[in-house]
Amino acid sequence: MSKRLVVSSLVGAAAIAAGTLALVSSAEAAAPAKPEISKATARFTGTAGGGASLTFTATVADDSGVKNLRVLAWPAGSHLDPTAGEMRDVEEATCKATSSTTSECTYAVKSSAKDAAALPDGVWHVSALATAKDHDTTFVPRAATFTVKR
Repeated sequence: MSKRLVVSSLVGAAAIAAGTLALVSSAEAAAPAKPEISKATARFTGTAGGGASLTFTATVADDSGVKNLRVLAWPAGSHLDPTAGEMRDVEEATCKATSSTTSECTYAVKSSAKDAAALPDGVWHVSALATAKDHDTTFVPRAATFTVKR
């Protein structure tokens, strides 16, 4: 299965975002030198009429600020296992800065009943690639998991 095919099939059923929380001391922010992804969660739910939605949220932090977070959901049974290089061409989460070094990122998508019915049942993984404003990157191959059940 091609990477684009997986991305296309998931556009209707995946939501992803990833991130990291920067710890703030009373003197100064202690942001990481490379992007960190934390508090990553994925939620897959069926909708009325047989559709589905996926929401992925995460906190991303870096001392230079957050440029973007790219996400990909994929069925564990596919053995896709994307690499950081392959993640550069997938969709981005929407990230909102909560400080100069930290952003809350969310990726949400809904699918039609037809698209949702085509998704394989079972465990899915969410991969995430965070890019900082200084172009440092951090790749988390399994930032979150969720289960598709019918």
